[in-house]
Amino acid sequence: MTLPTATGSIAIAASPAAVYDLLTDLTSYSDVAEETSAIRWVSGSSAAPGAVFKGTNRNGWRRWTTTCTVTEADPARRFAFTVRHTVVPIARWLYEIEPTDGGCRVTESTWDNRPRWFKTPAGLFTGTPDRVGTNTANIAATLARLKQRAETTA
Repeated sequence: MTLPTATGSIAIAASPAAVYDLLTDLTSYSDVAEETSAIRWVSGSSAAPGAVFKGTNRNGWRRWTTTCTVTEADPARRFAFTVRHTVVPIARWLYEIEPTDGGCRVTESTWDNRPRWFKTPAGLFTGTPDRVGTNTANIAATLARLKQRAETTA
């Protein structure tokens, strides 16, 4: 597999199971994810391979919707999904959770799967011409919010 286009990690003083539950609960996930404003299940009602959810994203006044398909759901270990806009592949997102003495370490990674022809119009539409730089910053913000949420609810 290729290297992710953006990634980040954080230590969290909460159990891997508690962190996994926050990541796979769509309400909690939309509260911590930087660009996501709302999520709803379309097919299935929980994190399981093949389940589909729609995400509404925002950047300032810009809004867009994506369709996500869960590809991995290994409780307390891994959660991954692919993202598309209509039929166009957009990205793959992966959360890896490793147990530590004081809780766990969470690594969030993404792979930009957009076709080359789609990158410029997508950057204009979302207001994000530097998707790699934006995702790197968004991962740091998301992980910080996840840490705060997990450590206050654990």
